[in-house]
Amino acid sequence: MAKTPTKAKKPKNTSGPKRPRLPVADLLPSREQILEALAQEDNIKGKRDLAKVFGIRGDLRRPFKALLNELEGEGVIARTRKSLRRTAALPHVTVLDIPTDADPDNLHAYPAQWNDEEGERPTVRVLVDSRSRVVPAPGDRILARIDAGDDVVPNYTAKPMKVLDKPRRAHIGIVRRDEEGARLIPVDRKQKEMRIPMGDLGDAQDGDLVEVEVKLSGRLMIPRARVTSVIGNPRSEGAISLIAIHNLEIPHVFPNSVIREAEEQKEATLKGREDWRDLPLITIDPPDAKDHDDAVHAALDEDPKNPGGFVLTVAIADVSAYVRHGGALDREAYLRGNSVYFPDRVVPMLPERISNELCSLKEGVPRAALAVRMVLGADGRKKSHSFHRILMRSAAKLSYQQAQAAIDGKPDDQTGPLLEPILKPLWAAYAAMSKARYQRGPLDLDLPERKILLDEKGFVRDIYIPERLEAHRLIEEMMIAANVAAAETLEQKRSELLYRVHDEPSSEKLQALRDFLGSLDIAVKKSDNVRASDFNGILSQARKAGNIEQVSEMVLRSQAQAEYSRENYGHFGLNLDRYAHFTSPIRRYADLIVHRALVRALNLGDDGLTDQEAQKLAGIAQHISATERRAMLAERETSDRLLAQFLSERIGVRFDGRISGITKSGLFIRLMETGADGFIPASTLGQDYYRFVEERQAMIGERTGETFTLGDRVEVRLLEAAPVAGSLRFELLSEGKRGNPPSGRRPRKGSSRSYGPKGKRKR
Repeated sequence: MAKTPTKAKKPKNTSGPKRPRLPVADLLPSREQILEALAQEDNIKGKRDLAKVFGIRGDLRRPFKALLNELEGEGVIARTRKSLRRTAALPHVTVLDIPTDADPDNLHAYPAQWNDEEGERPTVRVLVDSRSRVVPAPGDRILARIDAGDDVVPNYTAKPMKVLDKPRRAHIGIVRRDEEGARLIPVDRKQKEMRIPMGDLGDAQDGDLVEVEVKLSGRLMIPRARVTSVIGNPRSEGAISLIAIHNLEIPHVFPNSVIREAEEQKEATLKGREDWRDLPLITIDPPDAKDHDDAVHAALDEDPKNPGGFVLTVAIADVSAYVRHGGALDREAYLRGNSVYFPDRVVPMLPERISNELCSLKEGVPRAALAVRMVLGADGRKKSHSFHRILMRSAAKLSYQQAQAAIDGKPDDQTGPLLEPILKPLWAAYAAMSKARYQRGPLDLDLPERKILLDEKGFVRDIYIPERLEAHRLIEEMMIAANVAAAETLEQKRSELLYRVHDEPSSEKLQALRDFLGSLDIAVKKSDNVRASDFNGILSQARKAGNIEQVSEMVLRSQAQAEYSRENYGHFGLNLDRYAHFTSPIRRYADLIVHRALVRALNLGDDGLTDQEAQKLAGIAQHISATERRAMLAERETSDRLLAQFLSERIGVRFDGRISGITKSGLFIRLMETGADGFIPASTLGQDYYRFVEERQAMIGERTGETFTLGDRVEVRLLEAAPVAGSLRFELLSEGKRGNPPSGRRPRKGSSRSYGPKGKRKR
C-alpha cells in the first residue's frame, strides 16, 4: 500500500518584522468582564463555557483557571460540580452574626443565613464609633445596614441598626434507645419527639444529650434526626445544667490562653497601695462559699462633730489589678458577662486562680482590695466617703449563721473574741442604716426563694426556703451603700460609668395592677407618678386583707426589669437616684468596669478604664444585660428540670398549690411543698367554658361564673412530668370561687363541659 504523501511545510517568513508578544495578564479578561458575563450570559454553565466566551486557549488556560480560583476564594463566584455562577450579593439590610471570638475593638461578622452553594460566606467589617447608638459585642446577632464599597470584589462594611435576640440552638435533645433504634426527646417543650435511625446514632448512648440535624423523609416528609455531636450524659455526670448550658450557648470551658494568663498572675504587693492590714475587716458569707470578695468593718466615729455616728468600711477584691483591658482574661470575662449558678455547679466568670485564690479575701492572707470608707451619722445617713486602693488582711471568715448566732447570744470559739470589738459595732452601724432605709422607703417585696440540694449522684435530696437572717440584711445594706458611693464619686469626677438602673413601671402595667386591685377593693392612687413606698402601702393593705400572695405576685409583675446602662434613670425598686454595681467584680463584669473607672478617675494606677472602653460602654451595657438575662433563664430552666425529675416518681399524687399565672390557655400552678411550676390546660378545668378576664387576672366560667383567680390556693393531681423539658401537667381538683359570669358575654351554646363522673371533677 502506497504511503500518503506528507504535506509540505511552509517556509518560515523571515523577511517581515516580528509581532510583539503581549503579557498574559493583558490577554486575560478582567474581573469586571468575567462577572458581567456570568450575570448576563444564560448559556454559561461552567468553566469551559466561560473560556469559549473569552477565547481562552493554549497557554492562557492555566492563568485563566487561577483567576477563577482567586475569585472563588474571595467569595465572588461559586462553583458546584461543573456549574459556575456569580454569588449572591448581600442585601442592603441584613442579619449578621458576630463570632464569639471576635476582637471587641475590631468586630467582624458573617451573614446569619447563607447558602453554601453560593461559595464561602463573606466577611463583613462592623463599623462602631463613639457616636453609634447601637454597639454590638462578640456573640451578638445584629440587624445592619450593608455597604459593599465601589470595587468589583465587594468590601462589605456594616452599620449596626439593632441587636437581635439569638435563637436557641435548634435541635438538642436526649437519646432514648428502643427496639426500633432510638428517639430524640427535645429539650424545647414546643418541639415534638423524632425518630433517629440506627445508622444515624453515631456514638450516642441511651440518655446522652446530643445535637442533631433534622431531615425530612418519605412522601409524608416525616422529620428524622441524625446525631451530629454528643454533648454529654446529664444523668451519669449528675449535671442537668448541661442542657441549659448548651441550649443557651453559655461559655463554660476556659480556653488555654485564659488559663495560662491566670496562672501567670503574681500576688499584689504594697506598691501603689495603702497598708490597711491592721484594720480588722471580716468576711461574712454562706457556709459553702469558695470565694470571698467583700469584707466589712465598722467603728464609732471619734469626731465630736458626729456624735453617735460611725465609720463604715467596705473592702472589695481588686480584680482590676489582675484582669487588664484587652487581655485573654478580660475578653473571656466580657464574653461570659457574669457567673452562672446552678444547683449542681457554678460556671464562673473568671478562672479559679483569680476567683478562688488571688481575689478571694482569705482569712489571714494579704490581699489587694479597693475600699470605700463611709462616715455615717447617728441617723444612718452618709455624710462623706472616700475610696482607697489598699492591701488588707481579713481578720476572720464567718458564715451568716455564725455571725447571727453570736449576736443572738450564742457565740462559738471563733466568734466569741470578735463579738465586742467587731460584731457589735457592725450591728450598731446597721441599726442606724436601717433608720435611713426606712425613711428612704425602698420596695419591700420580700418573696421567699427556694434552694435545691442535690445528692452525690446529682438528684434532688431536699428543697427548702433558707432562713432570712438579720446578718443577710446587714451585708446587703452595706453593699448598697458602697454601690451608691461608687456612683456618686464617678459622677462627681465626670467619669464614664455603668449604672445599675431600674425603671418605674409603665403606664400599661400600672393600669393592669389598678384593675386587679380594684377587684380586691384595695385602693391605689390614679396618678402614674408612683414611688416604691406607694407599693409598700398596697402590700400593707393586702397583708391586712389576707391576700398578700395574689397582690405580691401582681406587684412583682408590674415592675420593669433591672439592667445596666450608660445613661442614668435611677433605681426605682431601691428608691435611689444613682446606683452602680461595685461589690462583686469576681462574678459580674459590670463591677469590674466600675472598678476600672474608679482607678482612672482617682488616679489610683495605670490599669484603669481605657478610652476604648469608655467609648463602648453603651454596647457593654447591652451585652452584659443580655448575659444576665441568659443566666437567670438558665438557672430557672435547670431548677424546673431538676424538680420535674424529682416529681416524675410521684405521678398521681395530690399536691397543694397556688395559681401563679393565668393565660387564655390555662392556669399555671406553683406547688407549695417544692415550688415546682406546672400547667393546667383551660379545656380540662371543669364543667363550663372558661374565659380569661385580664383586668381581674381570673378565669371565669361563662355559664356558672365559677372563678379561679391569681394567687388562689388549689389542690391538684400530677398527671405528667417531663424532666428533659422541665414541664409538669396537673389536673385541678378544687372547686373555684362562686361568682358572676363575665359581663357583656352570652354563654356559648352547648358550652357546658363534663370532665368526670356526673359532670364533676375527677378526684
